[in-house]
Amino acid sequence: MGLPLNTQVLQKVDRWIGIPVCGILTIVRRLLDALRPAQTEASKPRKILFVKFAEQGSTVLAYPAIAQAIRMVGRENVYFVVFVENRFILDVMDVIPRENVITIRHDGMVDMAMQALRALWEIHSLEIDAAVDLEFFSRSSAALTYLSGARMRAGFRTFFGEGPYRGDLMTHRLLYNPYLHTSQIFQLMIEALEQSPAALPTYAVTPPRIEKWLADFTTNSGEQDEVRAILVREATAAAGVRTEPTRVLLLNPNASDLLPLRKWPTERYVELARRLLEQFPDAHIGLTGAPDEAGPIEQVARTIGSPRCFSLAGKTTLRQLLVLYTLCELLVTNDSGPAHFASMTSISVITLFGPETPSLFAARSPRNVPLWAGIACSPCVNAYNNRQSPCTNNMCMQMITVDHVFDAACKVLEARGIGCDQRKADSVGELVA
Repeated sequence: MGLPLNTQVLQKVDRWIGIPVCGILTIVRRLLDALRPAQTEASKPRKILFVKFAEQGSTVLAYPAIAQAIRMVGRENVYFVVFVENRFILDVMDVIPRENVITIRHDGMVDMAMQALRALWEIHSLEIDAAVDLEFFSRSSAALTYLSGARMRAGFRTFFGEGPYRGDLMTHRLLYNPYLHTSQIFQLMIEALEQSPAALPTYAVTPPRIEKWLADFTTNSGEQDEVRAILVREATAAAGVRTEPTRVLLLNPNASDLLPLRKWPTERYVELARRLLEQFPDAHIGLTGAPDEAGPIEQVARTIGSPRCFSLAGKTTLRQLLVLYTLCELLVTNDSGPAHFASMTSISVITLFGPETPSLFAARSPRNVPLWAGIACSPCVNAYNNRQSPCTNNMCMQMITVDHVFDAACKVLEARGIGCDQRKADSVGELVA
């Protein structure tokens, strides 16, 4: 077994292999359509497959679409195909049966190809009749959606070069609307299955008013006791004496390799932690991160230099991380998966946006506060450019100051009944989207 392909490699594969594959499949599709009548009337699907390879945060945003699919065909008839490391969030959301999640590994090119063939075999055996490509302009997902054999296929199409080429493989061809929140876009893709393919991409409906934006994460007392024990252990190790933290604030000073431009400067997390510890003498700071970030996050904790600060990076499972959120007051994080995971729990979240906009990607939760400088070149990544940017200096993140985040944190904690004096309240409104 080889090493998993990283994001940059996957993007190159999607471009250099995906483009010709989509082109060839488009020719095949048109030849087959010439031999048999294309679907022109609306019809009701029986089984719906979602194709969403990566980004667990976006999967959280797809919750309203999944709920809509369940209303259409029933929970047992909704399926998902994802990269294996991204099935976790579907299991946590617990909205479809676990056996309905089809996974693909990507431990090298050959392994990924074999896994994709296995997934297609499984999909064909299920006799899926509707497939929805939740990737905006990915070629690999478009190809798999077509090869699924589904007679109804909903996905985005580039009609006049407004986005990356991905062939003409969908029956329900949609225009991407960059002015709608991602959750609304995903739900509209499901609702499109009930539209006549001949009428699309004209879509004469108003954007959906979503009643419930997020799944609810549920835990039990046993899980909470396990995570409390982890908190006690790490707090005690940091303080040198047994410590049972009762008020914990979390900082997540990381960003996935998908978009490192989203990272807020580490030294600002250090300063923010010190100010929060000074302002709230009874609070502890926990630093979170992935297992491969444990070393750097431990160094951040040492730099903060407080017995009330400790690293939790790599010391919890992903599920325990969500349980941790239910025990803490506040999470400050870059725009990344944890912001969406946390929004399914009772914790308050401050999400720092830069190269992307909260108008499209912020978690819709009353406990989520997005901060965004909104400078002229931001957002610089979007669906049309495959979320790539020429930027080498993320001023959009650097313009979010420690004052901005500290003041927002004080306001959030005050709303939770935790007092904070002498905050500069005016500066919060400047950055809240």
